[in-house]
Amino acid sequence: MMGQRMRFTLLCLVLWLLAFSAIADQQTRPVLYWGSSGAAVRTLQQRLSQWGYYRGGIDGVFGAQTSEAVRLFQSRNGLPVDGVVGTATWQALGLGSSVNAGDSVPDVPAGTPIASNSNLDLLARVIAAEARNEPYVGQVAVAAVILNRVNAPSFPNSLSGVIFQPHAFESVSNGLVWRRSPTSTEVQAARQALNGWDPTYGSLFFWNPSKPVSRWIWTRQIKLRIGNHVFGV
Repeated sequence: MMGQRMRFTLLCLVLWLLAFSAIADQQTRPVLYWGSSGAAVRTLQQRLSQWGYYRGGIDGVFGAQTSEAVRLFQSRNGLPVDGVVGTATWQALGLGSSVNAGDSVPDVPAGTPIASNSNLDLLARVIAAEARNEPYVGQVAVAAVILNRVNAPSFPNSLSGVIFQPHAFESVSNGLVWRRSPTSTEVQAARQALNGWDPTYGSLFFWNPSKPVSRWIWTRQIKLRIGNHVFGV
C-alpha cells in the first residue's frame, strides 16, 4: 500500500514538473508596432507575405509597408484596425500568443531607431490627424511636441514609442492617423520639426481648450497658443 502511494506521489511530481517546464519554455509574443524590429517582425512579415498581404522585403523592420499590411489584414479579419500586432492579431495570423524559448527570441527594444523616411511619414500622419486645419506654424508645433517627448525622460525614447503610447493621441486610438493621408504641406511641417524648429519653446503637451479634455491637463503650465491649440509643460 505504501509503495503504491509512493509511486502515485512520484507520478504526480513528474507530471507537475513536465507541465511547469512546458510553461517556462514559452515566452509571450511581443506587441509590435511601427518602429519595432527583430526576429518577431520577420516572423510577422513572412506570414503576411505567405497570405498575400505583404510584398516588401523580409527585413525585420516594422515600417510603412508592414504597417499597411497589418492594417489590411486586421480590416479583413474583424480586428481593430490600429496597426498594432497584439495577442488577437497574432492569434488571427495562426501564430498564437506565445513563442517557444527554443525559437529565435524576438528582439523589439522600445527605443529602436527607424529610418528617417519612416520617421517623416509617421510624424506627418500625426500632423494630418491632429492638426489638419491648423496654421502651418501650429502644425510644426504639434510635431515639435512629439519630438520634445522623445527627449524627455518621462516619455518613451523613440518617435514610435511616443506616438503609440496608450491613449497619448486620440487620432491613434481611433485610427484616424491611418485613414488620413498627409498633404505635402504637412510633410514639410514634419520635416521642419525634425530639422529642429520648435515654435513651442520645449512644450510637452498640446490640447484644444474648446474640446472635452481631462482635468489633469489644465494643471500644466501653458506657454502659448497657436491656432486652436494651447501648448504647455
